[in-house]
Amino acid sequence: MREIVFDTETTGLDPSQGDRIVEIGCVELVNRCETGRTFHAYFNPGRAMPSIAEQVHGLSDIFLSDKPGFHERVEDLLDFLEDSPLIAHNAMFDFAFLNHEMGECGRMHVPLSRMIDTLALSKARHPGAKHSLDALCARYGVDRSQRVLHGALLDAQLLAQVYVELTGGRQIGFDIAAPMAAAQPQRLNASAAVTIVRTPRIHVASAAEQERHRAFIARLVDPLWAQSETWHDEAVSRVDA
Repeated sequence: MREIVFDTETTGLDPSQGDRIVEIGCVELVNRCETGRTFHAYFNPGRAMPSIAEQVHGLSDIFLSDKPGFHERVEDLLDFLEDSPLIAHNAMFDFAFLNHEMGECGRMHVPLSRMIDTLALSKARHPGAKHSLDALCARYGVDRSQRVLHGALLDAQLLAQVYVELTGGRQIGFDIAAPMAAAQPQRLNASAAVTIVRTPRIHVASAAEQERHRAFIARLVDPLWAQSETWHDEAVSRVDA
């Protein structure tokens, strides 16, 4: 099954107020495994970058000034997405921006039926825990040391690893039934099992061992058990038995 994990960086929080996508990163999964295929693009939003947004992702007006508009790369993006399910963290945010950009290009909206929200998955699996991408990376041991600023492709790559863990872990795709079935004919029939009879081992101390034990006991200086004459007599009688 093919799925696409994606993330966006934007000029703000609300596309209805004129905020735009400035970066998108997509990672291809097939059967929950990264294939190495990605899509990554920066876009000129056609508006000034608010300083608070720039502090989050580090994308400045100068950096974005020579980048294409979203409409110039929309065909490439759609070719990559195909009709695969789309996975994002807090996916309604990313879908709102993606579909706003699609509308601006005169394209059909991406149906929400294709949406998989890892935030919702995390809340269902870990109620009461922290659900940020950083928190999930820490929970699942995903290395996020390069995540100094938000970046769409890096975040999509991290989220892809988190998504695999949220949906069953790295054992997904292992065909356990097949090797078990292959091993089945090799099992011995219980009725044909051969019982091997071994000669019982002798565990009784020999006379020489008993003598060495008595000599060892005699060398002990004021042992606690010697303070009880009854216990000592019983111990000696057991050794001599």
